[in-house]
Amino acid sequence: MKTLVWVEHDGTSVKDATLAAVTAAGKLGEVHLLVAGEGVGAVAEAAARIAGVGKVHLADDAAYAHALAENVAPLVVELMGHHDAFVCPATTTGKNIAPRVAALLDVMQVSDILSVEGPDTFTRAIYAGNAIATVRTSDAKLVLTVRGTAFDKAEPQGGSGVVEAVSTTGDKGLSTFEGSEIAANARPELTSAKIIVSGGRALGSGEQFHALIDPLADKLGAGVGASRAAVDAGYAPNDYQVGQTGKIVAPEIYVAVGISGAIQHLAGMKDSKVIIAINKDGDAPIFQVADIGLVGDLFKVVPELTEKL
Repeated sequence: MKTLVWVEHDGTSVKDATLAAVTAAGKLGEVHLLVAGEGVGAVAEAAARIAGVGKVHLADDAAYAHALAENVAPLVVELMGHHDAFVCPATTTGKNIAPRVAALLDVMQVSDILSVEGPDTFTRAIYAGNAIATVRTSDAKLVLTVRGTAFDKAEPQGGSGVVEAVSTTGDKGLSTFEGSEIAANARPELTSAKIIVSGGRALGSGEQFHALIDPLADKLGAGVGASRAAVDAGYAPNDYQVGQTGKIVAPEIYVAVGISGAIQHLAGMKDSKVIIAINKDGDAPIFQVADIGLVGDLFKVVPELTEKL
C-alpha cells in the first residue's frame, strides 16, 4: 500500500504534526510525502530526510503558496491515482484539505484517528473522548486525518527519500488569499510544548490571568494554554484554547490552574503524561484525571509556587 502524506510546513521548515502523520502512514505501508507551496525546495529536502520516507512529491507553484484547500485538493486527487491512502495531520489546514479530497474521490473520510489496527481498520475518539470507536472502511481509497498526540513523531533525520517534481494543477479560481494576522508568541507552541500551564475562568480577569500564569510558565519554560471558558471570557486569545474545539495536546507536564475540568477541556489534555491540578474545589472533575492535585486558593498558591521555582 502506498500512502501520500500532506506535509504541514511554514514555508521554511516541516512542522511537528507532519512527523506524527508519517508514523501513522508507516503502519499502512510505503510512505510518500507531498510538499506544496511556492519556493519550498528546502522544505522538500528537509522532508526527504525524515526517517521512513521513500519519496517526496514537490509541487512548487504560486497557487499553493497559502495552502488554499480549493487548489491543493485537485492536486492530491491527481496524485491519488498512484496511491492507496491520503493522510493529513488533524490540524486546521489538514482538516480543510482532507474533506475536499474525500469528496472529489467519492469516499468517506476517517477523521482524527488514534491508531491503525489494520489496512482498513482504525480507532478514533467519540463522545468527547469518553469512548473509542473502531472504524472499518470498504472504500478503495483511504482519506485519513491523524491526531498528532496519538502517534510518536518520526525522526526528522536519517531518511533518504527522493525528491520528485510533479505537475501542478494550478489556481482553480475558487478562493483567494486576502491576508493573515499571525499571533507572535515567544513561548513554545502548544501542540509541541513539553510543559503547558493553562488557566481557567477562576482567574477572574485577563489581568489576573497573565499576572499569575505567565510568570509560572516562564519559570518552567512552558507554553500557555486556557480553558474555553477563559477564552470566551476574554482572558486569553483563541489560539491559547485547549480542548475539543481548541488544541489537542499531550505534553510531559500539564498544569491546570483554576480549571474545573469540563468534558470539553479534558478531551484536549487528558493524554498528558503528568497532570497537575490547582483548584479550591476539592470535588472538581479535574482531580479525577490529575496525577497531582492541590486544593487551595490559586491566588495564594500560584505566586508561592512561582517564587519557589
